[in-house]
Amino acid sequence: MTGAADVDAELLTRMVRWRRQLHRFPETGFQEHRTAGFVARALELMGLRVHEGIGGTGLVASLTVGDAPGVIGLRADMDGLALTEVAEGRPHASERVGCMHGCGHDGHMAMLLGAAQMLTRSRDFEGTVRFIFQPAEEHGRGARAMMQDGLFERFPVDEIYGAHNIPGMPVGRIATRSGGIMASEDNFVIRIHGRGGHAARPQMAIDPLVVAAEIILALQTIVARSVDPADSAVVSCTEIHSDGIRNALPTHVEIRGDTRSHAPQVQALLERRLREICQGIALAHGARCEVSYTHEFAPTVNWPECVSVAVRAARAVVGADRVDADVPPMMISEDFGAFLQAVPGAFVFIGQGAPDTPGGVPLHNARYDFNDEILPIGARYLTEIVRQRLPPRPPASAA
Repeated sequence: MTGAADVDAELLTRMVRWRRQLHRFPETGFQEHRTAGFVARALELMGLRVHEGIGGTGLVASLTVGDAPGVIGLRADMDGLALTEVAEGRPHASERVGCMHGCGHDGHMAMLLGAAQMLTRSRDFEGTVRFIFQPAEEHGRGARAMMQDGLFERFPVDEIYGAHNIPGMPVGRIATRSGGIMASEDNFVIRIHGRGGHAARPQMAIDPLVVAAEIILALQTIVARSVDPADSAVVSCTEIHSDGIRNALPTHVEIRGDTRSHAPQVQALLERRLREICQGIALAHGARCEVSYTHEFAPTVNWPECVSVAVRAARAVVGADRVDADVPPMMISEDFGAFLQAVPGAFVFIGQGAPDTPGGVPLHNARYDFNDEILPIGARYLTEIVRQRLPPRPPASAA
């Protein structure tokens, strides 16, 4: 079996309709009740049996053709972001204030539904395909929730594949790499306790804002002076809060942020140095400091043998000259990494649109919208994965 199946006009229209309906009613992590119901109904209309409520709001549908033992998992994420969409004149804009599909998960669901429709119609393979719709990707908790609920025990897979749209990458391009492709994300909260006082008499106080300022600057030395230059890492302070007022020094200051890296040893180094720096600076000022450090996202580490499959499938869909098989790793994080710690698989990026084009609006931007032009590319890619990994169905015997 060679080449990728095509997406006919009827199915493309249906995928666009699915995507835009999902875009209008986004739901945040573990709240995707309406979304999951919509997806389940669409799969049931294809004749598939759907298992709902896995890991909260996750669901799985399976398609088995013939007796071959191979099982391939295809995954899409379902949750939206807690952002208010800015989309003047966009007819399918979010109808939920404070929530939008700002990362393209509406498009990912539509692509996987399109692949399910193509495969249920053709049935030109032998084996089983599992269509996995995951909740709470943005939280980094949905994949583990599904696995803790017995995902791979109840619905075992030999391999699992996923994809994400990438603004800034031209439409018609697919990129991946062996090994680490996306970073871990760890979150931290630094709580500094000083002694408040009058702003006119700082000698009577222990100013936690000064301590916080020194900590924020010192944390930047972790990457510059503690991490091997050959490794990638990011330390970002993103929020600072205090209980002070204009003419009163605060007693308490809280700093929030995150760190990102690709290797477990770098993760451990970042946490250790962050704690040491915070405690040391606080002690030098006579303040107290508490650090909360949590591991939210595992790094996404592609299995080399599955990357070979992904590259072959991508080349069949968009052509060899439009596939990057060694894309530089990105510091964004993806909950798919947790699946790859349990089963072999690979993740790819699909070009959403070059900069300064409608598809080039960044992810997590209030004006973002998924580019419907790439829906057939994603559906064909996911379908081709199945055709690359499962044997073709023998032609029916002549009567």
